[in-house]
Amino acid sequence: MGNDVDNTLPWLSEGRGGRPHALETFLGRARVHQVETNLAPYEKDLAAILGRNLEDLSDDDLSAAMADLKRDPGEAWPTGHGDCVRHAYSLVREAARRALGLDPFPEQVVAALAMARGRVAELPTGEGKTLAAVFPAALQALAGRGVHVLTFNDYLARRDAEWMGAAYRLLGLSVGCVQEGMAPAARRAAYSCDVTYLTAKEAGFDLLRDGLVLEPEHRVHRPFHAALIDEADSILIDEARIPLVIAGVRPDREEGLGRLAELARHLEHGVDFGIDDSERNIYLNDRGVERAEAELGCGDLFSGAGVGVLAGVRNALHAEHLFRRDVDYIVRDGAVELVDELTGRVAERRHWPDGLQAAVETKEGLNPGDGGSILGSITLQHFLVLYPHLCGMTATAASAARELREVYGLEVAVVPPHRPCIRVDDGDLVFVDGASRDRAVVEEVVRVHESGQPVLVGTGSVEASERLAAELRERGVPCSVLNARNDEEEAGIVAGAGDLRRVTISTNMAGRGTDIRLGGGGERNRDRAVELGGLYVIGTTRHSSVRIDRQLRGRAGRQGDPGRARFFVSFEDDLLRHARVDRLVPGVLAGDGGGAPLDARAVRRAVLHAQRVAEGECCDARMRLARYSEVLEQQRRLVQEWRQEVLTDGVRPSSLEVSCPVRWKELEPMVGEGVLHSVERRLTLLAIDACWSEHLDEMRLLRDEIHLAALGGGIPLVEYTRQAIAGFDDLTERVQDMVVGAFERLRISAAGIDWEEDALRGPTATWTYLVDDNAFAPNVMRTLANHAGIALWAVLLWWPLLFVWGLYLHLKRRRHEVALAPFPCSGDHGDEGREGDSESSKGPRI
Repeated sequence: MGNDVDNTLPWLSEGRGGRPHALETFLGRARVHQVETNLAPYEKDLAAILGRNLEDLSDDDLSAAMADLKRDPGEAWPTGHGDCVRHAYSLVREAARRALGLDPFPEQVVAALAMARGRVAELPTGEGKTLAAVFPAALQALAGRGVHVLTFNDYLARRDAEWMGAAYRLLGLSVGCVQEGMAPAARRAAYSCDVTYLTAKEAGFDLLRDGLVLEPEHRVHRPFHAALIDEADSILIDEARIPLVIAGVRPDREEGLGRLAELARHLEHGVDFGIDDSERNIYLNDRGVERAEAELGCGDLFSGAGVGVLAGVRNALHAEHLFRRDVDYIVRDGAVELVDELTGRVAERRHWPDGLQAAVETKEGLNPGDGGSILGSITLQHFLVLYPHLCGMTATAASAARELREVYGLEVAVVPPHRPCIRVDDGDLVFVDGASRDRAVVEEVVRVHESGQPVLVGTGSVEASERLAAELRERGVPCSVLNARNDEEEAGIVAGAGDLRRVTISTNMAGRGTDIRLGGGGERNRDRAVELGGLYVIGTTRHSSVRIDRQLRGRAGRQGDPGRARFFVSFEDDLLRHARVDRLVPGVLAGDGGGAPLDARAVRRAVLHAQRVAEGECCDARMRLARYSEVLEQQRRLVQEWRQEVLTDGVRPSSLEVSCPVRWKELEPMVGEGVLHSVERRLTLLAIDACWSEHLDEMRLLRDEIHLAALGGGIPLVEYTRQAIAGFDDLTERVQDMVVGAFERLRISAAGIDWEEDALRGPTATWTYLVDDNAFAPNVMRTLANHAGIALWAVLLWWPLLFVWGLYLHLKRRRHEVALAPFPCSGDHGDEGREGDSESSKGPRI
């Protein structure tokens, strides 16, 4: 690898890599979401790093040089440039050569420099992000306060720690790895290392567990310093909706779940209940309410006593009619396991909210598991901003740049591939129905398989992957299947997907972290696979996020390899059905056509438009969740500050000595003042935990019904915030009352202290679950329509608004029909490049 930057990196040359035009600079700053594509500012640092020859240094000299920097790291952050960074990166580059046998490409170094400046580096699939992460991780480790490399799953954390560990150790840096199920002592040791690899969820769970310990030495984390996030868009954006919850097992379970499940099976869609267009909300109409009240014998569902039953009916309906087995969840080993919609894998330790989880388990004929009392919760978004220094890397960040900047303050730097991407991205083939699409996919796979070219087929669900595999096997095409049922075999299946005549069917490819090598790694087979055109990627549906589709497409054409990618979609796919694309496209295009694809640019435009709308809706949902969770996060921080003060400094002077003087004076001669102070500290910690748990439970119940505030003319978010603050105001008083009560009844004798009462036990289990900010929240207009008394006033007061809204919808529909009028194709492969969804069409714009 040469050190001449201009020759090695033409995109940094003076011709285009000099100062950008003034107008371009102004427009770049004015953009709502700025993406850094002008990489010229990294030129000097890159040249200095590539120009240093450290081959004459011994291994001990390398380690000593890094130790010198560790003693005096200088201002490595946030500027991300200067002598310290250049020297450290030169040492890391040499260590990678010696310990790993890897010679970092200049593009990897540029990505590392961007991360040193607090950016999210977009580096295409297969360009070596794992090695690029070593540079900023080692740089941040110089501060001596630890850096966390947050990956997508335990396998990647373990693999990367083992793989890159030799380079860290050569530099005198320690490296650890945290895995699910590790003992606290092992976790503590891993966190004490200079660099720790783990998932964001494990780090978050440990933060919550640390917030419940009763002795300071039981904490595993040390103060946060820096985090580098692999698959940054998946963790920072897609996973941001998932709160991490620590819960104590509560064995009591609501009775009558079987009756509710039976009722849900008998109620009729369109007669007793309705489902909104997005298929996320379900609601009873007047007839359904009457039928439920009659069959359950529960009286008025909308009375105070009937609210709990109404919630149970709603959960049962949701489980029966909206959650699909082998799509939203699987049943394995007698348990319901959720399937992550983004990765297609089982979402470990994730539950739905208790009532909904139990409803699904009852639907499947399983015994509902124990309920849970929430002891602590934090969203990944709020957890990650606790790190003073944050950066990341991914293959698909540019399309999420606006959200990354607004939520996390992170800019995106787009780094081009080491070799130009020559993958061919064909336009979508759009079919009227799913059966025609499936037949076309099977025929395409059979045709390509006969030539020997490797094929990777991405599906949207477990059910779809297994159905397609069965159809291919009937045609004599052997195939490997990767989905939530066999995710333990993931690495082997993905690694072999590029072998000759290999057909691999996988659910979504987000966060897989394993490269697909042409020919399976052998040079002879690789040459033959290249001749055949490389890996052929077929997507059988468009995802609601364009980034997920790009990650699937990016499996082909890695590091300059040839490849091909195409999506086969139908109007019956969830994305297009929810967007009513069939209504937007004129009827002449939606004819049967004998199962042939609809060959019109208007159709492909409608598909991409539906995807953009879905992305916007998901973004809005995340923003709503953030607004609702912000007040609780502020309160959580206050509670944790209070708790940590009690944990480390005790509660001197004693409040119990004043509140319970008789009891205190009675016990002091028996056990001593020191023991009583320890008792008070523990009782205070347990009381804080119990009162905070009650507050969280109240807030969860409040959020389920806060949308009803709109019926009274209120703003749900404002009312939620008001009640959250009101419920938090007397927390200190409630804690004190609980401490006094516990102290009065606690059995203390010369033989010891009895801590076995239920009120004095700590948490016993943890899990995560997905909270949808819009789950079960019925549309206000729909709520009004279902209650005649309120509806009358609504019509009288709101009819002008309803008229204007209806007129707007009519004009919008007409505008779409005109815009999507058919016109002949131009003979190209679609609008992929023009819509900005093609990696092969992208490059740096200097």
